[in-house]
Amino acid sequence: MRKTTTAVAALSAAAVTFALAGPASAELYGIDDPEDTFHGSDVRAVQIRNGQDNLAVTTFHSNLRRDPATGSAGRIYVDTDRNDAGPEYVFVGGFFEGTDYQLLHTEGFAPGKWGNPVANGDYVMRVRYGKDRVRFLMSRAALGNPGAVRVSVRVSGTRTDGTSHGLVDWVSKRRAFTPWIARG
Repeated sequence: MRKTTTAVAALSAAAVTFALAGPASAELYGIDDPEDTFHGSDVRAVQIRNGQDNLAVTTFHSNLRRDPATGSAGRIYVDTDRNDAGPEYVFVGGFFEGTDYQLLHTEGFAPGKWGNPVANGDYVMRVRYGKDRVRFLMSRAALGNPGAVRVSVRVSGTRTDGTSHGLVDWVSKRRAFTPWIARG
């Protein structure tokens, strides 16, 4: 597993509106998401750039914290095959200090469907506490060099009573994907 190494303090995330860039550059997707949870487990917006060299997914939060008691974590589901329903990859990682992350093959959304770690290509997750954002970067080789992708984002956290039940936030709605985003 790879370990997060970048971290700083907190900021208010502004809502991002839906937009598509021109055909010569990577497409951009964003969504305004109301506050559903707290202490960093709430995703307020997401930005996706499907570039020539990699796929970058940035999530924007309110009050990301280093404290492991938050239990804040995220899952980025990546669909690369229009002919196979559901995601082919899931990028999982904690948003608190000292946690790990990994890009895995998957045959669906449930953790029981997750498979082996991706062996080819590079990937990294960076938590920026001072900017209340998390950046997931996956190389083309890690994703099998797809032309277009769509993404589904899920974040979660621990309640003050120590349980994680109920602190789950999906961008848009549960298991909903963005539109297909062409490589730019």
